[in-house]
Amino acid sequence: MSASERIDQRIASLGDWRGVRLAEIRKLIHEVDPEVAEDWKWMGTPVWSHDGMYVLANPHKDKVKITFFHGSKLPDPKKLFNGGLEGGKWRAIDLREGDKLDTAALKALLRAAVAYNTTHPVPKSKGSRA
Repeated sequence: MSASERIDQRIASLGDWRGVRLAEIRKLIHEVDPEVAEDWKWMGTPVWSHDGMYVLANPHKDKVKITFFHGSKLPDPKKLFNGGLEGGKWRAIDLREGDKLDTAALKALLRAAVAYNTTHPVPKSKGSRA
């Protein structure tokens, strides 16, 4: 099963507001980044990449968490980030049932994340050491 099919299956299996929210986030990612690659990592996490991973989204019991891999490097003028603020790299947006999502601001963050990845390439691994 492909990563995209697994994400489809996960969204459908939620059967509540979290599935609707995850589908909405996924749609926005594809609108902003038509060349995005979808992946399924860490035993059940949807991840989106463009020249490296830039965002993931996880449904939790009481929220959907959107995590930006290089969030600390991204402008957030609308103050969407509300999680991971103390970390040096990642930033997150925790969305709870009924929360309003500023889609324009999220799209701006997604565009900034893609731009960051395309201008800061991930170094290739040199392999394991003996």
